[in-house]
Amino acid sequence: MGLENVWVATLTDGLIRADYIAGIETHQTPALTGKPSRWLLDVTLTVSAGSGTKDSWEVSHLHRTLAQTDVYPAQAAEELARRLHRLRRDGAAGVLRTYVRYEELSFEFSYFDAGEAAE
Repeated sequence: MGLENVWVATLTDGLIRADYIAGIETHQTPALTGKPSRWLLDVTLTVSAGSGTKDSWEVSHLHRTLAQTDVYPAQAAEELARRLHRLRRDGAAGVLRTYVRYEELSFEFSYFDAGEAAE
């Protein structure tokens, strides 16, 4: 069984199906005037997005942000990959959310079936 029954909550874009995730990365945003740099945990999806005009069209990978923090989220990408692997192996169905607590990222899974225990 794959991850078609596992949904991942994004920071601002709602839910995405976990089986559409092709990559996981952390990166730092540039500091802007009056706004400090932030660290992002992003996923890259297997679908692309296009934009442009009638004269030119640009297609690029579609990225979604799961969390942002002031400090480097060490091991966050690897921990998310491990969590998705365990959920796939267990045939889980539900929603995975990323939380920032005391500048550390954590992942919590809520099963669709309320009778099952949440991790």
